Amino acid sequence: MQAGTTGSESFEQWRETMRHTRAAELTSEHADTFAAVVHQTHVGPVSVLKTSFPSIQVRRTQRMIRRCDQELYHLTLLTSGRGLVETGGAPQPLTAGNLHLVASPQPYDARFRGEPAAGGEPAAGGERAHVDGVGVDLPMSMLPLPARRVRPLLGRALPADRGAGVLLATFLTGLAAQAALLRPGEAARLSTATVDLLSAWPAGQLDIEGSLPPQTRQAVMLHRVKSFIHQNLHHPDLTPSVVAAAHHVSLSYLHREFTRDSQGETLAAFIRRQRLAKAYRDLADPALHDLPVHVVAARCGISQASVFTRAFKATHGMTPSDHRRRARTVVPPGSEQAQAAE
Repeated sequence: MQAGTTGSESFEQWRETMRHTRAAELTSEHADTFAAVVHQTHVGPVSVLKTSFPSIQVRRTQRMIRRCDQELYHLTLLTSGRGLVETGGAPQPLTAGNLHLVASPQPYDARFRGEPAAGGEPAAGGERAHVDGVGVDLPMSMLPLPARRVRPLLGRALPADRGAGVLLATFLTGLAAQAALLRPGEAARLSTATVDLLSAWPAGQLDIEGSLPPQTRQAVMLHRVKSFIHQNLHHPDLTPSVVAAAHHVSLSYLHREFTRDSQGETLAAFIRRQRLAKAYRDLADPALHDLPVHVVAARCGISQASVFTRAFKATHGMTPSDHRRRARTVVPPGSEQAQAAE
């Protein structure tokens, strides 16, 4: 896995960066004051980009397509700003939370307009209006769906708030945010996971999940299982049986597939580990310092305080109260206290 981050890029630098991902004509009314930030991660043959840039126009023509020998799918998750994309039919408006898929052999004309940064603060380069998003480029041959089956989705704005779209959007934003912390050995696994979710999303939109390879369907099911667990940790009755019933599979099948995928960790052990991990984070959260320890435990689905204390100490080597006290005494880097100590 390779990860790279560029600082604030000028318009010409931005055009050069984008040239390596797709040939297109770029223009911007902010060209003289243009400043963009790009975080790029290569996970095997898959490229993930987290970008922030001022308003821009992008045009890809047949002539540019003929000069390009790569056949790629380009998926964009818009997280801030809006866009208008035309691929030969009616222009498709894009808003934050939309997923948008195009193929490199496809001409298109797109305009992206920025929204003010949170709190009205200027974005990179002083621009108050910016566009944020996460993009994925992958070879079309990696998607286990024929191009003709995917074609009806190309150029359309589709929501990321339901079905496999939720899993895909959550996975991509997490991958883009944590790229710098990932270990090199995780590349192959993450590449496979990215392709699995990218395959499940169009298959779900087209109601053709049955045409996906069995291993892809299984992988997506396990992603759904883990997402369900994270969303329901506060329920004390979250058990393997409840998880299996929610996903319409037998408990024995879920146990077998989960343990195989997690290299021996059982589903019950995973739930327990996630509960304790959430408690660890919550106890260190200044916003939750007024909550008693037993309430924090209950928020993580552990209703018995004594059970929680024993499990927490066995896992982290200290009691929950000790962890909270230590977290309170840590001086954040860059704070006035930290600067005074230097």
